[in-house]
Amino acid sequence: MGKRKKRKPIVAIVGRPNVGKSTLFNRVVGERLAIVESIPGTTRDRLYADASWIDTEFTLVDTGGLEVGREKVRGKRRKVEPLAEGSAELVEEMREQAELAIDEADVIIMLTEVKGGATAIDAEIADMLRKSRKPVILAVNKADNPARQEDVVEFYQLGLGEPIPISAIHGLGIPDLLDEVAAKLPHFEEDEEEAELLHLAIVGRPNVGKSSLLNALVGKERAIVSDIPGTTRDAIDTQITWEGKKIVLVDTAGIRKRGAIKPGLEKYSVIRSMRAVQRADVALVLIDATTGITAQDTHIAGYVVEEGRGLVLVVNKWDAIEKDAYTMSEFMDKVRQKFDFASWAPVLFISAKTKQRIHQVIPTAYRVWEAANYRIPTSDLNRIVQNAVLTHPPAIRRGKPLKFFYATQVGVEPPTFVIFVNRPEDVHFSYQRYIENKIREFYPYEGTPIRLLFKEKSGKRKRR
Repeated sequence: MGKRKKRKPIVAIVGRPNVGKSTLFNRVVGERLAIVESIPGTTRDRLYADASWIDTEFTLVDTGGLEVGREKVRGKRRKVEPLAEGSAELVEEMREQAELAIDEADVIIMLTEVKGGATAIDAEIADMLRKSRKPVILAVNKADNPARQEDVVEFYQLGLGEPIPISAIHGLGIPDLLDEVAAKLPHFEEDEEEAELLHLAIVGRPNVGKSSLLNALVGKERAIVSDIPGTTRDAIDTQITWEGKKIVLVDTAGIRKRGAIKPGLEKYSVIRSMRAVQRADVALVLIDATTGITAQDTHIAGYVVEEGRGLVLVVNKWDAIEKDAYTMSEFMDKVRQKFDFASWAPVLFISAKTKQRIHQVIPTAYRVWEAANYRIPTSDLNRIVQNAVLTHPPAIRRGKPLKFFYATQVGVEPPTFVIFVNRPEDVHFSYQRYIENKIREFYPYEGTPIRLLFKEKSGKRKRR
């Protein structure tokens, strides 16, 4: 089987509002993915993206503020007042998101700003980070001139080591910050023996039945089944045997260990799902039949596709809804509509509680894994592409025809194809989808995304 990627370490940016967390996130990632606005509390949900520095890859997470109020300076005293634009519920929600980010992160960047010096909120956040016992890097933003850089020494009092002066908006000090991040990142090595096993992740929003499905697959009550979202906290694997084959269920030990429950904490489970998906070959994305398909269901499935992992959509609690002869087909129509970006994913209707159709889960995951590792012979691949082009030629753009030369498969998990053309930039996304569909007609690649890379035949750029 193909070699699975190791989990990328996670770096979380935390700090009070309006110190430039989203600007720093965008600067490191290289894209404007986070909303940058001068109103405290704008970033209410975490954003995440893959980033790299030199030869080090990691996942960067942007968070909302950690504070419970806004500081106002009155004379020499600072008074903490509630955020005017947000309710207490919103502030608590933001705190829980950031706390979860801290809990799941491998390295934490605490960001503050030089203007106004180290505040009482900064000190509170620093104290929280010290208690986390995670590697913490202190960055002081908006130090974009020599006078302000001298003021950075005040931040030593936070007790987080040497503060690094930066200007996220201008890019000053960012290389020094990323050097420090790279030095503190852990390196995850995969056991070679385990690399040959199917790694299966159970992911989904809170209370969809992840613990119950784990119990059903393991065959023992090894997981704590709770109706309270937030039970699953840790990330350790469970190995099971199915028809003589060993399978690793990824990130499941936390399901068996009852942790402290915080209202709303499990609502923001994206980081945990990310960690599980990155280490898996196939992800089972659970959907609650009783509540229907939600935006978070599609968001998690979308992340599986982005990571190039196998995907199985599992509709759980099928025993708990009233049914007639059309119920399943109607629900299937909704699944195909909401998950139209993954029309190739198999869909199972199960009940982890009653074990209805549980026997289908592992065989389906195995089929998906095998499909993700299938290689199309080069001669067949070129025949597929050339026939597709002859049947439906690409549109002529800018008065010049698009020519297809040859294709080759360069990887698996996910299946990746390079197609050489004369003008890669002229391959419209709709035509890419057309070529993908033609490839899937030859081999369906059940449950796995495929990647199409269009490259210019000659390494030398042609004149236009």
